[in-house]
Amino acid sequence: MLEGPDVSVALGDGVTNHSQAWDFVRWFSGEWIGRPLRPEDGCATDELIAAENGLGFELPAALREGYALLGRRDDLTRQQDPLVPPGGLYVDDALGGVLVFRRENQDCAAWAIPLTQIEQDDPPVVVESHQGWIPFLDRMSLAWVELVLSESLFAVGTLYDACELPDSLVPDLQARYARIALPDHPMWASEGDSPVRWYASPGRLLRRDGLQDHCWIHARGHAVSDLEIIRADLPGPWVG
Repeated sequence: MLEGPDVSVALGDGVTNHSQAWDFVRWFSGEWIGRPLRPEDGCATDELIAAENGLGFELPAALREGYALLGRRDDLTRQQDPLVPPGGLYVDDALGGVLVFRRENQDCAAWAIPLTQIEQDDPPVVVESHQGWIPFLDRMSLAWVELVLSESLFAVGTLYDACELPDSLVPDLQARYARIALPDHPMWASEGDSPVRWYASPGRLLRRDGLQDHCWIHARGHAVSDLEIIRADLPGPWVG
C-alpha cells in the first residue's frame, strides 16, 4: 500500500520559531496539498505597508511574514474560519485592544493578538469564545500552523468526513495515529469541545475536538483510500 505524507513526522518535535512554521507550511502545501507555494501566493509588500499605515503600527514579524508567504492562498487560509486580508485587519477594544486577523465564518468568534504584546516578533494569540477572549496559542507561528491545518481540513469535501467518536474507539485512535506536536488549544464553540488535539499517520490527518465521550473527530485523507482507512480504523457513526 502506498503511504502518503505524514504531518506528525513533518512537524517533528514542534514549532519553536516562525522560521520552522514557514518550513512546515511550505512542506504541507507541496507534499500534502500538491500545490507548492509560489511568490504570488503571498501578499505584496505595498499591501502590507498600507495595512500598517492604516493601523498606525507595524505588524509583528510572525504575522507579517505569514501574510507575505501565503496570504493569498485561499485553500490554506479561507475555507472555514477565514484569515482576514491585510486591508481588513482591525483593532477591537476588548482586553485593552486586540488586533483581529481571523474570523469565524458566521462571525461567532475571532482570533487576535493583544496590543500589549504587538511589538513582540512572535506574540501570543487569543480567541473570542462564549467566555469572552481567552488564550489560544502562545505564539503566532503556532497559530499559523493551526490555521493551515484547520482550513485545509475542510477544503475538499470528497476527502473530508466527521463523526462523534465513542470512548471505546479512543484506544484505537491513540494506537494507530501519532499526536501531532501542536499544543492543546481551545475550541471557541464550547468548553466541551476543548482541548483540540491533532493526530496523523501517513496520508491521514485528524482533529479531535474535546476529550469527552462522543467528541467530534474531523478527518481528511490525502487520497480517497486514506479516508476509507480512517473510517475502517475508527468505525464510528461517520457523517459522510
